[in-house]
Amino acid sequence: MFAIYILFSDQLQKHYVGYTHKSVNQRLEEHLHNHQGFTAKAKDWKIVFQHQLVSKTDALLLERKIKKRGASRYLNDIASR
Repeated sequence: MFAIYILFSDQLQKHYVGYTHKSVNQRLEEHLHNHQGFTAKAKDWKIVFQHQLVSKTDALLLERKIKKRGASRYLNDIASR
């Protein structure tokens, strides 16, 4: 199983979109501790969306779709359904 997730930082007022084969909570802990990338800029990330998928291909396609649309817009789209 793979998961797509969206994190949000109140400090930065930014979203982060990612995918993982681990649990989303475990991946969040990695973002919060000893991380070098974009999410290292803040330590207040929280999970605002997650979706489980069976295949890595499907997970990567959805991740790309969300990033292209923008996380805020994507979240608004699914909330209005």
